[in-house]
Amino acid sequence: MDTKQTVPLPPCKLASIDEENRQEPRTDYNVNKNDDVDYSKRAQWLRAAVLGANDGLVSTASIMMGVGAVKQDIKAMILTGFAGLVAGACSMAIGEFVSVYSQLDTEVAQMKRENRVSDEEEEGLPNPLQAAAASALAFSVGAIVPLLAASFIRDYKVRAGAVVAAVTVALAVFGWLGAVLGRAPAVKASLRVLFGGWAAMAITFGLTKLIGANMS
Repeated sequence: MDTKQTVPLPPCKLASIDEENRQEPRTDYNVNKNDDVDYSKRAQWLRAAVLGANDGLVSTASIMMGVGAVKQDIKAMILTGFAGLVAGACSMAIGEFVSVYSQLDTEVAQMKRENRVSDEEEEGLPNPLQAAAASALAFSVGAIVPLLAASFIRDYKVRAGAVVAAVTVALAVFGWLGAVLGRAPAVKASLRVLFGGWAAMAITFGLTKLIGANMS
């Protein structure tokens, strides 16, 4: 009858195996941690884009409703909305560029003081041009909604109703997206965004109509 004997491993080999077993969970933890950080950064960028689009939507729609309160001509309403889109996008881009560039200068100065300038560190620095372009694009996406809603409707009352309806739907969508990305209650966030947008349009409409009536 054959008997098999187990050959004992040398102590150095056992120590190597134990060391590998201890290091494996730590490696998995580091990978998961990096994944969480990357996801968090992406979520912040997406949430900022949603907020920028919401700003473009509310401000442009409010301007259009305000002008429509005193001049119901479709040309005046569309041109005013387009001017608001361009001005708002430029303002957002310039503001974001200046803000991110200031942050970049601060981080570069800190890196030089700590003598940790490297290619990996430089890759993680913020990009002012990218941030400016993203802000302008997000604002424009939101601002185009009321412009498209009003572009092909001649009757003022129908046009104003179409703008309000389109803005309402977009506000609900943007509010829901912002809540999901920020991990907040979706219904409450959507309602807050809706009421805020309605209030902005109503206030702009009312004040412009009041001032326009006194000037005529």
